[in-house]
Amino acid sequence: MRDFEGSTLWRISEYERMREGQEAAAASAQGGRATLLPTTLLADLRQLQRDAASHDVLEVMAACLRHREAALLTVQVGGLVWPVTLFPRQRLYHSPCDAAQLQTAAGFSTHRLLSTEPPGVRVPGDALHERVAALDKYRPLAPLLWLVALHGPRKVLLNEIAGRAAYRLAAGLGENRPEPPGALAPAVLRLREEAASLREMAHWPGLSLERASRLLNALYLTDALMVTRSHPAARDEPAGWRGLFGRRR
Repeated sequence: MRDFEGSTLWRISEYERMREGQEAAAASAQGGRATLLPTTLLADLRQLQRDAASHDVLEVMAACLRHREAALLTVQVGGLVWPVTLFPRQRLYHSPCDAAQLQTAAGFSTHRLLSTEPPGVRVPGDALHERVAALDKYRPLAPLLWLVALHGPRKVLLNEIAGRAAYRLAAGLGENRPEPPGALAPAVLRLREEAASLREMAHWPGLSLERASRLLNALYLTDALMVTRSHPAARDEPAGWRGLFGRRR
């Protein structure tokens, strides 16, 4: 798809018309729309498409981070289309607007992924300087991941960290982690001192299964979480919890 320009976002109806036109033109010209995403990332995305995570922005972001591959995600937020390009290696993202501003305007609780494509822009300093956008459109990645994890539609643990496990705060990365709000701050401090399962965390003051899951997802995506499967504190997720929201890979 073409690059998004300027500071305004597309209406979903405009985006859908544009996509229909592009797909028809591509089919006529080359018999189908080519995918240029790296094969390892593409394999993960195809796996997600086979279950409830096909429109899960957080799982797709996690896949990009896992493979350290840049990608353009187009996300429906209310009646708008939000383009956000992730650059995991440089810990940056590019977008016409700051994610926090979009959350204030439209909220993240019902957003859904529309497409995942190769990036249309490059990071600052890239040799292809003509593909580098305005510098004020590049922002640190960690606050975006934290925001989507805490306020997006996903209410359960990411597939990668789910199951029988114990969790603890990783050392030495506190300066890169956004400040956790409210009751999450004491929980993060507690994870600095002890390992705990999701079951245990759900009973901590101010937490619940959902809030604990969101916190662990945020910490994991910002490289601030240790996940151990053999620790004495490791426990399975509460029975039926994940089944309410989709199956695990």
